[in-house]
Amino acid sequence: MSSGCTNCYAMRMAARLEAMGVEKYVGLTRKTGGRAKWTGTITLDEKALGVPASWKKPRNVFVNSMSDLFHPDVPVDFIRKVWLAMAGTRRHTYQILTKRPDRMAEVLSGNGFSVLPNVWLGTSVEDGHVLHRLDELRHVPAAIRFVSYEPLIGSVYGGKLDGIQWAIVGGESGPGARHMAPAWIDEIFDQCTDAGAVFFFKQWGGLNKKATGRAYRGRTWDEMPALSM
Repeated sequence: MSSGCTNCYAMRMAARLEAMGVEKYVGLTRKTGGRAKWTGTITLDEKALGVPASWKKPRNVFVNSMSDLFHPDVPVDFIRKVWLAMAGTRRHTYQILTKRPDRMAEVLSGNGFSVLPNVWLGTSVEDGHVLHRLDELRHVPAAIRFVSYEPLIGSVYGGKLDGIQWAIVGGESGPGARHMAPAWIDEIFDQCTDAGAVFFFKQWGGLNKKATGRAYRGRTWDEMPALSM
């Protein structure tokens, strides 16, 4: 979709899972220049839809963490099934992240979808070239909207978080990790303050993210929006 996808962890993980014989990852990646890249093929995992109902204790669930639920090839009927699964398990809190908030807004404004208080909807913004996603996210009907500035690989000066409740900031990690400048984080922190959005700092990143840590301005920032169940 954009430059934030270049070193996507999910491509590496999908290739590894395919090599381990996990059926639903077969054919999703190919090796290009020694690295795993998406083929464009998607898998609709119908079996996964019933899993949350088996979890008795409340959980925070990152929905479809290896892909994008609002990829253009994901049928609206399947997205509707995901909504029904989340509506039927209100004890869990679901977070859905997309790089396609325009399609998210279009689909969720249609028939068969309601605003679920236990579902948080967000988009990824890695630099100033994709700030338009913030405007698109504001059109998404949601109880809580959030933005993931991860991997943050450029300035997002000029972005506004009005109508967005939560901002997650993180540097890229793993092989080929790109630099994150402290000034870029300061921009987001100030935008959160201006808009009353909650600030969460995930990591500085780098090849060894444990060594670089996750302290910003002398402390850790683990704030999350208040749950509205």
